[in-house]
Amino acid sequence: MTKPVDWMQEARNIHWFEAPTRLLDDSNPPFYRWYPDGLTNACYNALDLHVAKGRGDQAALIVDSPVTGRGRSYSYAELLESVARCAGALAAQGVGLGDRVLIYMPMVAEAVIGMLACARLGAVHSVVFGGFASNELAVRINDATPRVILSASCGIEPTRTVAYKPLLDAAIDLAVHKPSTCIVLQRPELHADLLKGRDISWSDAMADAQMHACVPVPSNHPLYILYTSGTTGEPKGVVRDTAGSIVALKWSMKSIYNVEPGEVFWAASDVGWVVGHSYIVYGPLFSGNTTLLYEGKPVGTPDAGAFWRVIEQYQVSVLFTAPTAFRAIRKEDPQAGLMKNYDLGSLKSLFLAGERCDPDTLNWAQEQLSIPVIDHWWQTETGWPICANCLGIEPLPVVPGSPARAVPGYDVVVLDEQGEVVTDDSIGALTIRLPLPPGTFTTLWNADERYQKAYFSRFPGYYETGDAGYIDEQGYVFVMARTDDVINVAGHRLSTGAMEEVLAAHPDVAECAVIGVADALKGQLPLGLIVLSDGVERDYSDIVTEIIASVRENIGPVAVFKQCYVVKRLPKTRSGKILRATMRSIADKQPYRVPATIDDPAILEEISALITPRD
Repeated sequence: MTKPVDWMQEARNIHWFEAPTRLLDDSNPPFYRWYPDGLTNACYNALDLHVAKGRGDQAALIVDSPVTGRGRSYSYAELLESVARCAGALAAQGVGLGDRVLIYMPMVAEAVIGMLACARLGAVHSVVFGGFASNELAVRINDATPRVILSASCGIEPTRTVAYKPLLDAAIDLAVHKPSTCIVLQRPELHADLLKGRDISWSDAMADAQMHACVPVPSNHPLYILYTSGTTGEPKGVVRDTAGSIVALKWSMKSIYNVEPGEVFWAASDVGWVVGHSYIVYGPLFSGNTTLLYEGKPVGTPDAGAFWRVIEQYQVSVLFTAPTAFRAIRKEDPQAGLMKNYDLGSLKSLFLAGERCDPDTLNWAQEQLSIPVIDHWWQTETGWPICANCLGIEPLPVVPGSPARAVPGYDVVVLDEQGEVVTDDSIGALTIRLPLPPGTFTTLWNADERYQKAYFSRFPGYYETGDAGYIDEQGYVFVMARTDDVINVAGHRLSTGAMEEVLAAHPDVAECAVIGVADALKGQLPLGLIVLSDGVERDYSDIVTEIIASVRENIGPVAVFKQCYVVKRLPKTRSGKILRATMRSIADKQPYRVPATIDDPAILEEISALITPRD
């Protein structure tokens, strides 16, 4: 069994302006506070510390943008200068300790610079995914009440340019709270009209800015607010504190991902998501790695070999992405022919997270890359992995379908509906015994009561993850579905995730989803949706027949799996999560709200025409 982490010892590996004398304040659960009497700064730990240690010439940030054909590299010294100047520009607009700054930008270096500049000042950043709809952006402006907004004239998609400024202007018009200043990066692809008296171009704001020093902040000072994807109604702003984030993320880079300072770490995500916060910006820079910011897609920029080109060009050591990215690559290039055009010898491991990784996708990636492929599980709320095969501590045998064991610091427990511990491999609620480790969320912004009620009230003494699964006798955790996706078929609790594994194993299936739909007789019945691999020309009905038979064989007739449809694509958020709950509402003819994070709203209409029962 892996020994627990000595979190006070790990705290000695970061820079403090005043080192803490206390490890944990547990006087007000579930509001636990790590290192309560320390003073530190996240930006200092990300940049200044490495420059002070003589590593200023090392590459800190590489920007690769196939959608524009441009890119550049920043050394630690260059990034520090840009961040300190941006901090000075923000300070000139009145931003100080505790003020909020909303960042609404694409995958450009200035988004990272803005985040670190906020941390330098002790300001609290809230990054909103670029291109978010105006009404959703307005909700976040009202909740975070930013003094300043950092934005850009546009984002670049493979087939179009998305004008951000009209969306931002409309959001500010809708919002009750009005920021005093908007600093707008003018991109060559599209020039934005600036509003006199409120808007300043990025270049003008930085031109006259003074370099600003790091501001020491208390350990538990908020580092950022991040609104969870798919938020409906009242916003749900996850708050992360400063010291715990530095300690936990720095520890994770070596212990989980097994990367050394100077190696290139690539999280192929977006700065608008938690992966972007933890493993594009903060974690790699705390650790002294070179981090990659990629403005492109796994396919289409220009083809399914895009990732392989980046790995070879920048000698990437570890890649972290979502399973959906590999499913997209596999769909377009099932035999991985494009991979053979590149030298991937630098790549030591691949980590997958963000959704359940079906064993078929994991096995395909392992076969093609011949390196460890590690599925790991975590959430926006936790900020870093709950379960993983910790390559820097104790590499374990890979068990497809499992993100391995709980990471040191997390005590994962399966509970039944009565809150009793489940010990017989039965599916139950996956929970974490309190206290949560450093670097996890400390509250919801302006919503302490909601934080307590939403996550800690159902199972006192535990954090409720919202995921369902089981733990086997070797301690491997199996995350089978969201709690809502465990369906009840005639009294039998069944995992949609287990059924999805069967569907994904069919050789013609590139991607799939299973949802539970209401049934008057049996309570719920499973319904499958499959996307076929490119080049499949067989009769769809034959494929569906084979899949139904396979579910009957592998899960059993108890699943009553009889409905399965072939679709062109699945509705997803921009981060790659399949919108199962939305599809379930459609199938059950229940009211639903199109999530602001959906990548293509039109697909819901196509899905609805297939799965909505006819009266």
